[in-house]
Amino acid sequence: MTTSADARHPVRDPELPGRLLGREREEFVPLLRSRPDADFLAPVPACPGWTVRDALAHCGAVLTRLVEGRWEKGVGSPGHNARDIAARADWPVARIVDELDRGMREAGPVIAGLEDGGVRDGVALGEWVHAGDVREAWGLPGAYAGPGQADALRLLAWVTGSFRLVAVHADLDGYDEPLRLGDGAAVPARYIGDAATLLRLYSGRPVAGASYELAGVTGAELNLFG
Repeated sequence: MTTSADARHPVRDPELPGRLLGREREEFVPLLRSRPDADFLAPVPACPGWTVRDALAHCGAVLTRLVEGRWEKGVGSPGHNARDIAARADWPVARIVDELDRGMREAGPVIAGLEDGGVRDGVALGEWVHAGDVREAWGLPGAYAGPGQADALRLLAWVTGSFRLVAVHADLDGYDEPLRLGDGAAVPARYIGDAATLLRLYSGRPVAGASYELAGVTGAELNLFG
């Protein structure tokens, strides 16, 4: 069965970030709890210098700041990330996972209720991408795919459209309708390929060996987190 991810005219759905986080939590948190502590020392290729534990500590810290209303300037910057990770250096892995579990459960309603025009909706997308980073670090299938992918694409369309980023028309394998990203008033660049590779491009993840076509824009120009 194919799924529609049409977003030629994206309209904000305030429940979408929470839906994406909740769906991912159902699969990702049990996966984390099933792995031995040694696995959390594995390096994350998508985040040079980080282990799985570091990536999860970062994710939990960001969500906790949202949930507790402690968002501040610089959240998500390299220096801020390093401080959040260092603050959790002596936590057992179980506590790292517990914080992430709580954040993925509680952040959605908080994001929906923020009066910021959806500026922090992209936090949910970043968390979902990091879950893919961990799967890839562990050599598991489903990185940047899985049941949450269609919602991730819708959120990507909203984020790129709301900031009027470069326009892209994406024809995605397995989806009935094309996905329109970025500035809806501009002549779009063109992407043809699978959705996971598109999400990798937009999140600055490696795409070596992937089969896709990209015209009118470079991969580096698509990177949201660059």
